[in-house]
Amino acid sequence: MGFFELIKNRFSARSYLPKEVEKEKLDKILLAASFAPSAGNLQAYKIVIVSDKRNREELAYACNEQDYVADAPVSLIFLADLKASGKKYGDRGMRIFAVQDATIAASYAQLAVSELGLASVFVGTFETMEVMRIANAGEYEVPIAVIPIGYTSEKPEKKVRKSLEKLVK
Repeated sequence: MGFFELIKNRFSARSYLPKEVEKEKLDKILLAASFAPSAGNLQAYKIVIVSDKRNREELAYACNEQDYVADAPVSLIFLADLKASGKKYGDRGMRIFAVQDATIAASYAQLAVSELGLASVFVGTFETMEVMRIANAGEYEVPIAVIPIGYTSEKPEKKVRKSLEKLVK
């Protein structure tokens, strides 16, 4: 699949089949995330893999009881490493650059997910402290996104996108 076809056909899945994600595919997803650009090439983020059923259930509860998070066989938690970015870029690095780094890495992971025939959704609604506990995050490692990943039986809805005239100034 070409890049433009990939981004046009990617969709947010909220229903997952009870089928494991192969280790080889998960490794490729993580590798794609590691290639994401970052401020000063610091890669000021961490990725936590959540695949244990009990932890997935806790994560779903922490994500405002979005059950599909538990249904996905694996979720990735993207943590912004505020300290790493702040060390080089000060306050702006801590507030913005680390968050951008984690978000871009999550986006690269989602593109890889789609390329590999899997589905995902970007979850940004969660109880921060509870996700930090589940991720065993350090004091300066703040969750930015939870990305459930798996095989889906959903048929993607064609979403209406804004025209370029409405998006570009």
